[in-house]
Amino acid sequence: MNLTWLLRMAKWARHPPSKRQVMIGAVVLAVALLIVGIEHLGLWPDWARVEKVRR
Repeated sequence: MNLTWLLRMAKWARHPPSKRQVMIGAVVLAVALLIVGIEHLGLWPDWARVEKVRR
């Protein structure tokens, strides 16, 4: 494990994030998982797909 991660975890242990920050993070994570799930099931619309551009 990197020293940076240990220092970050120590900071979070001393000063945990507020409930609002935790809720915002949970909502962002849920939206991202929802988008990934929709794309995995093949329900994502064709107009929203990214196409590779040849140079």
